[in-house]
Amino acid sequence: MGELILVRHGQANSGATTEEAYDRLSALGHRQAGWLGDWFAAQEAPFDQVYRGTMRRHRETAEGIGVEAQADARLNELDYFALARDMEITHGMPIPATQQDFADHIPQTLKAWHAQEIAGAEPFAAFEARIATVLAEAATPGRRVLCVTSGGVIAMSLRIALGLDMDRLAQVLLPIFNSSVHRFRVVEGGTFLTSFNAVPHLEGPERVEARTWV
Repeated sequence: MGELILVRHGQANSGATTEEAYDRLSALGHRQAGWLGDWFAAQEAPFDQVYRGTMRRHRETAEGIGVEAQADARLNELDYFALARDMEITHGMPIPATQQDFADHIPQTLKAWHAQEIAGAEPFAAFEARIATVLAEAATPGRRVLCVTSGGVIAMSLRIALGLDMDRLAQVLLPIFNSSVHRFRVVEGGTFLTSFNAVPHLEGPERVEARTWV
């Protein structure tokens, strides 16, 4: 049996209004990555292979965890800011200004993207296909593989593994914690979810405030 482990990057620059500005870890994001690295070192066997997206926040998270990772652009996040601009132009929906606005915006945006009403930086089908391809390559029976990536990639991985519709895709995307761990069992018959959104490195009352999702 193999195992595929997906990790979301640590908290990024959540106040940003562009992808470029967002793409760096906050001070807390660096700490989250370091805490996860300490937990892995104490609790996990070595990984057979480690991959990461090519975004700065993926690289900084992998470095904080303390792993040597092979960069793969297929693990990069969807461009939410491009989708949000399309939603504003096409549907008159303003770009979210608060966390609640974001929670309301995501389900409608994903549905419009899936329905090809908006295009963003890449079509929904292209995003789904690249995630399916890289995960199929990474999920290898008999090997433990770690991928450092983003929340949209993790949510799409769950859609592929569990057959989620668009409502449920949005529901699993929204609560994904920064630096969270998601596990899949890999056998000859397929890849099966065994753990979602775990943050064992953030347990204890002293780290409650470190459990962030934006």
